[in-house]
Amino acid sequence: MSVLMNYRQVREQTLKFCNHLHIEDYTIQVVQFASPPKWHLAHTTWFFETFILKAYCDNYTEFNSHFNFLFNSYYNNAGDRVLQSNRGNMSRPSTNEILEYRTYVDTKMYELLVDVSDKKLIELVTLGLNHEQQHQELLITDVKYMLGHNPIFPVFNSEYHLIKDHNKYTDSIQISAGVYEIGYQGTEFCYDNELGVHKVYINDFEIQNRLITNGEYMEFMESGAYSDFNLWLDEGWTWVNTHKINAPMYWHLIEEEWHYYTLSGLQKVDKNAILSHINYYEAQAFAEWKGMRLPTEFEWEVASKALNWGTRWEWTNSAYLPYPNFQKENGALGEYNGKFMSNKMVLRGASVATSPNHSRDTYRNFFNPTERWQFTGIRLAK
Repeated sequence: MSVLMNYRQVREQTLKFCNHLHIEDYTIQVVQFASPPKWHLAHTTWFFETFILKAYCDNYTEFNSHFNFLFNSYYNNAGDRVLQSNRGNMSRPSTNEILEYRTYVDTKMYELLVDVSDKKLIELVTLGLNHEQQHQELLITDVKYMLGHNPIFPVFNSEYHLIKDHNKYTDSIQISAGVYEIGYQGTEFCYDNELGVHKVYINDFEIQNRLITNGEYMEFMESGAYSDFNLWLDEGWTWVNTHKINAPMYWHLIEEEWHYYTLSGLQKVDKNAILSHINYYEAQAFAEWKGMRLPTEFEWEVASKALNWGTRWEWTNSAYLPYPNFQKENGALGEYNGKFMSNKMVLRGASVATSPNHSRDTYRNFFNPTERWQFTGIRLAK
């Protein structure tokens, strides 16, 4: 597929999801970490304007001189920006103006990519498209958070359930001790945090070829696990008590029966479906309760060729840290991954919300251990 065709396809995929939004949905920001849909539409466009069009198009004219301030996310090298918590305060510019902004930038990008051979430019476009795919998943999870905290639990799309997957396998995989190579070794796109191929020694271990189900997690809940400090890391126990947590995100006990919010509305929890929307602390406590553990990210990568994965981002027991010889780019693009290598845990795999062609067994996702609005799940090892 040509660079231009890939660009069109990815950009159109973002708008396709938004077709199910109401105009009132575009500006709402329910919580600091979940950005409004309008902001995602503008930020992904700003990325192409800032890092490509301004650099490669002579006499390029910005669509709006305020947009760098409004839609820069965290790139200090790119200038000042609106506080993340204030992204939902922008009733202006309007959603229509943001859509006009996307059209304006897309038109310029189409002209630039008609006949492109510059290797550096192609790499930047590819990065921008992968960046947009990340935001496509964030759009889904942020919209679910917004509608899932609406008191009437509205339906986004009756055919967009997303969390009804069942495990296909029940076996476990045995991995022998040895020295294994970790990191991306292909020739296609990857993020810089996957580079720095290195060797690790791994002991014998066993890893389940399935993810934990809602029914299994109910047993954990019914055992009194959310009240048993022995199962929890200290920070996790503080989190449970501070926020009075007793179930996964989006679960509601209605007339003594558990329901959960899905993008196709509030439904009874399917006990046989794969668990979703739990954080690292919950995953770790469940593993402790089962007398097992979470795999390290290295164990997960070694086992991945034999595993059935891709329906949930899977918490690992590894802190998000740089690989040996990790190098950041100079300038704003060097801020993409490296500066977040503290206070985060690594998740591996992909989820039902991950965009097509945006997953690898070396992909290192990362979130704060308290966060659970992503489509996260549990795979156990021992």
